[in-house]
Amino acid sequence: MRGVNRVMLIGNLGKDPDVQYLEGNIAVAKFPLATTETYKDRAGKLISQTEWHTVVLWRGLAELAQKYLHKGSLIYVEGRLRTRSWEDKEGNKKFATEVVGDNLIMLDKRGDGHGGHGDPIEGYNADDIPPPSADPGESLPF
Repeated sequence: MRGVNRVMLIGNLGKDPDVQYLEGNIAVAKFPLATTETYKDRAGKLISQTEWHTVVLWRGLAELAQKYLHKGSLIYVEGRLRTRSWEDKEGNKKFATEVVGDNLIMLDKRGDGHGGHGDPIEGYNADDIPPPSADPGESLPF
């Protein structure tokens, strides 16, 4: 049986994408993404818990991220987890787990100069995105 390695996140960029070009002029962008969950504890106090993820985008997606994304941008990113390992200068083994994105949608509101709500960057066609409704359950097929 084959496994499934799929990640879907909605969050805000912690800083502007850092874009580098590798041999062959291949663009790679890297940035931290914050996802925040909010819940009430037993006393009714609102608690927010933020997780930080490292997102890596390649080629065209990296170039689009450099052009359109900035610190604070709200995005949807879909991809897979990848864990890398290396040895530091002292010979200690280090690990990093990253989200390698293959689909990205900007979720910033229209008119703020930073993209549009639901504007596709890669992987989605605007015709496939249901229009917003007053009841979020209305657009669900189940």
